[in-house]
Amino acid sequence: MKGVILAGGLGTRLYPMTKVVNKHLLPIYHLPLIYYPLRILVDAGIKDILIVTGGQHVEGFLCLLGSGREFGLDSLNYIYQEQEGGIAEALGLARNFVGEDRMCVVLGDNIIEKNIEWIKIQYEAQISGARVVLKEVTDPTRFGIAELECGKVKRIEEKPKEPKTNLAVIGIYFYDNQVWDIIDNLDRGPRGELEITDVNNEYIRRGGQLEYSILDGWWIDAGTIPSLYKASTIIEEYEKIKDRVS
Repeated sequence: MKGVILAGGLGTRLYPMTKVVNKHLLPIYHLPLIYYPLRILVDAGIKDILIVTGGQHVEGFLCLLGSGREFGLDSLNYIYQEQEGGIAEALGLARNFVGEDRMCVVLGDNIIEKNIEWIKIQYEAQISGARVVLKEVTDPTRFGIAELECGKVKRIEEKPKEPKTNLAVIGIYFYDNQVWDIIDNLDRGPRGELEITDVNNEYIRRGGQLEYSILDGWWIDAGTIPSLYKASTIIEEYEKIKDRVS
């Protein structure tokens, strides 16, 4: 299984900091943000990884991460997204890297507490299709929200005004090679972008091929100034606890 980290975008919600540094290189307590999605994949046993990035200051990734040897990777690859076009468009740039393999896709500003190797194993047991990772949230109008029926995902609605559940689709996805055909046939949404929610809903339309797992532990989307601060605070406490235990 291949790993893909989507670390593009201009990071406008983090201005003015991101005028001089890519947001995925900003510090979360003692480590750069990009370390956390990398660790998600490595801890799940995925050792061939592609980082899709864009905007300014992308040379910082190569300076910081190099060949990925520090993480024990078999290979660490990079590709540049020339313009913003949505998460699904960014994922499409990984086609040559992933090929016919399956993949785990992680958004570059996602931080989680626990290992997802068990979710990877669940996905590997699927004959085909995709799997999304869900987490209960207190503010479901801010996220793509999964509506469930009889143990299956019935539909995902992006930022619903009246959410059917509080189960947010977080930025960790598992896909097979059907995803390339789905991306090729997507229509652009109101923002002019190819939306990842439309990719996931197409898997549902294809005979209910979208499964789900519910994440253990906490999850943070560190894409805003308040969440960046919150993430640093949580990681600081987490590291202190680890130090006391050890």
